[in-house]
Amino acid sequence: MTLSYGARLLLLSSASFFWLQLLIGALIAFIAPAAIRRAGTMRPQHAAQMLFALRLLPTALSTLAVFALCVPSYLRFEPRVAQEEVGVACAAAALFGACLCALAIFKTLSALIRSALYVRQCGGREASLEGETVWIVRESAGLALAGIVHPRLLISERAMSGLSSDQLAVALRHERAHRVSRDNLKRLLFLLAPAIFPALRRLEQAWVQCSEWSADDCAAEGDADRSLTLAAALVQVARLQSGLGPQPLVTSLVEADEDLSLRVDRLLHAAPVREVNPRAEVLVAMFGAATIAAIAVNPVTLRIVHQLLEKLLD
Repeated sequence: MTLSYGARLLLLSSASFFWLQLLIGALIAFIAPAAIRRAGTMRPQHAAQMLFALRLLPTALSTLAVFALCVPSYLRFEPRVAQEEVGVACAAAALFGACLCALAIFKTLSALIRSALYVRQCGGREASLEGETVWIVRESAGLALAGIVHPRLLISERAMSGLSSDQLAVALRHERAHRVSRDNLKRLLFLLAPAIFPALRRLEQAWVQCSEWSADDCAAEGDADRSLTLAAALVQVARLQSGLGPQPLVTSLVEADEDLSLRVDRLLHAAPVREVNPRAEVLVAMFGAATIAAIAVNPVTLRIVHQLLEKLLD
């Protein structure tokens, strides 16, 4: 079939996005098991950062390549009067790419709506606790952080009455740590990033675990008594949980499907982690970013990319 200049650009962009997602996603899926094992040798905060970056890398690089390389090379070198046939393989890849984007947008909008309805259904009243503005709600997963731009701390009435003052204070510090690291925003970005391979989902699950451990460490601050108090609070909240189910953009103190025993055991028997120095990985990442930027601004690169796009059209 023959398409107009603008239609060919959209088709090539979608097809390129799909193929890049497939290739980069396959690479990340291949190294995912090793990355998850390595995360166990790192501090939870640094491990969560690494897993988050790896999970988003296929979508981030694919999007960057399309807008920084594919689109500029097409606009610069493709004649506006050219009438080229589009191959079946290219059309199929473009369709798959469009479906990936549409599904990600649908899941994101659905999660935003469900989370907003969750907060509305919780109801409740505003109060001040430990110098923090919180919402005392009728139904919630014990303690939770809801919202993206201005996250709101939700505490159920049962948690307020069931937790001691020390347990409540350390639980609030845990949720504050999630707010500082913007974990709800990261969950939103996960929804926007297609996961073609199951290994990418496992990276996401490992990130959830590490982010919870990181928040636990921030709440306990290395104090054995605070760790014991937080462990007791986790068990108590797990017993109190009822009512509305978990939502994708709501971070609860105790997730419904997490291994609570592992998390409690870690708090009770925390051992110092001898973390591998991440400086080498940071330097490699900086060098890689600089290399990509240098390649992208080279006119020869745009010419090569345009030749590849021409082959993709066939």
